Amino acid sequence: MASDAPHIVHIPYGRGSLELDLGRVPGARVIEGEIATAQPSDTGEALVRRALEEPIGTPRLAELARAARSVVIVTSDHTRAMPSGVTMPLLLEEIRAGNPNADITILVATGLHRAMTEEEQRARFGDDIVERERIVMHDAFDESAHVDMGTLPSGACFFVDRLVTTCDLLVTEGFIEPHFFAGFSGGRKSILPGVCSERTVKENHSYRAIAHERARSGTLEGNPIHQDMVEAAARVGVSFILNVALNGDKQIIGAWAGDVEQAHAAGTRFVGSLTGRPVEAADIVITGNGGYPLDQNLYQSPKAASTAAAYAGSNGIIILCCACADGMGSVNFAKLMQMGTPADIDAYLSAIPADQTIPDQWSAQVYARILDKHRLILVTDGLTPDLVRACNMIPAASLDEALALARDIKGKDARVVVIPDGVNVVPAL
Repeated sequence: MASDAPHIVHIPYGRGSLELDLGRVPGARVIEGEIATAQPSDTGEALVRRALEEPIGTPRLAELARAARSVVIVTSDHTRAMPSGVTMPLLLEEIRAGNPNADITILVATGLHRAMTEEEQRARFGDDIVERERIVMHDAFDESAHVDMGTLPSGACFFVDRLVTTCDLLVTEGFIEPHFFAGFSGGRKSILPGVCSERTVKENHSYRAIAHERARSGTLEGNPIHQDMVEAAARVGVSFILNVALNGDKQIIGAWAGDVEQAHAAGTRFVGSLTGRPVEAADIVITGNGGYPLDQNLYQSPKAASTAAAYAGSNGIIILCCACADGMGSVNFAKLMQMGTPADIDAYLSAIPADQTIPDQWSAQVYARILDKHRLILVTDGLTPDLVRACNMIPAASLDEALALARDIKGKDARVVVIPDGVNVVPAL
């Protein structure tokens, strides 16, 4: 949805939003995926129950659980807005309806992120699940916790958490949104990168993989990163998935369950239909990274910047609003972002072999690609101005200040596009 800008535009920021008065900017346009304002047809619980009762391509989960002594449910960590407070009790209920004595483990797919704190677990799952269920944090850095499963189509190694290879029934839950190099999140992504070793994740996120022309938001066909992820999920035998879609208020607006590929495909078709938007060239593009938890650090936030870059022409200015409450988000990422110019960063990363990929280098690579063509003004209160400048960005304390800086460069008649949630817009190139 694109429209003349309303007087006040709300940009998701942290746990709230920033307000920007665009009434004084002639011709400003607001571009949002329809998913942001989509209203649920029923309660989240009802939508999930319906999906579990009518799975795509598999029997019901209760039936699959009948003969399973051990069950592993892979779920998302604190960096994702997964509504596990709704979904996890229903998954547990369905499994125990088929097998009340099943030995169930909830495995948190941390990828290369830190483990969830107890407070974060309680906020995500609820006190009852934290106190009654077995919850395990995946540790990508513990080599002894992984099993060698051979080589993936790209040639990358495949080491995966031993727990998903030894259970009788493997279930995953997640949510689907556009992903700027995997095409879409959800489905197969619970396994790779979710519960793979550091080495496997690094190779999947190598410079060559991220640079591939098909490794883009909304693109699955021919995407080498997606292809490796699909193979990883198939090889460990994911039996059943539950995926949801969320609107801008983090409400469940769709749910799909069943076969890892078929149910995920149904979900991506739905999300894709609500997020694809034509590109309108602009001199200044203002965006946010969806608010908490997606904008909790700079490492997580090139997603919205990538969307904005598609609308910013060859040299437009990007204004990125990210709270960065957790700062930079990664020691490796912080070092890479401050090592030189965008060209210096890209040249350094391009020379690194896939099997020697530095953890979190993908984020610096994407930023370098963007910063090579666009000046980026960062609105944040989580990073110091000096640190922002060291990352080749321009600091601003507010949206008004950022817009004033951008207009000083581009002129008072600059064309302005606002994409409030850049994560949920797929540029239709």
